[in-house]
Amino acid sequence: MGILRAGGLVLVAGFMFTMSALAYANDVLITDDEAKLPPVKESSEKTRGITRGPRIEYLADGNAAHSPIHFRVKFQSFGGARIDTESLKVTYVKNPTVDLTPRVKPFTQPTGIDMPNAVLPPGNHVLRIDLKDSDGRTAATSFTLKIVP
Repeated sequence: MGILRAGGLVLVAGFMFTMSALAYANDVLITDDEAKLPPVKESSEKTRGITRGPRIEYLADGNAAHSPIHFRVKFQSFGGARIDTESLKVTYVKNPTVDLTPRVKPFTQPTGIDMPNAVLPPGNHVLRIDLKDSDGRTAATSFTLKIVP
């Protein structure tokens, strides 16, 4: 296998990469501009009743973290149903809301989201995740990512 370096480019086995792409394998979850959007006013949205819909659990590494973070969310279905990953919607709760679904889709499996190098600016970021199972039962959860400089 030949490796050819020229300036900031690297050619490995017929594929060309920039040096920065090799050095930084981070994926932007929230941009600086999105973080500057105004917050959404408090919602009176409530969920009622007992449901056998899927469970969504954010797996936090602690209270606050430095970016990039390992963004992990666990999905669990019940009663023989399967998680419908096509129904997944991840929203950054700002005004206006920002659909983060296309950014997390490559890291999504029926067991959850596993985004090892998610980049976010410092601050408190409220995310909402909506999901369905194969029986059409829905689940939603919101949580705050706390990022320190």
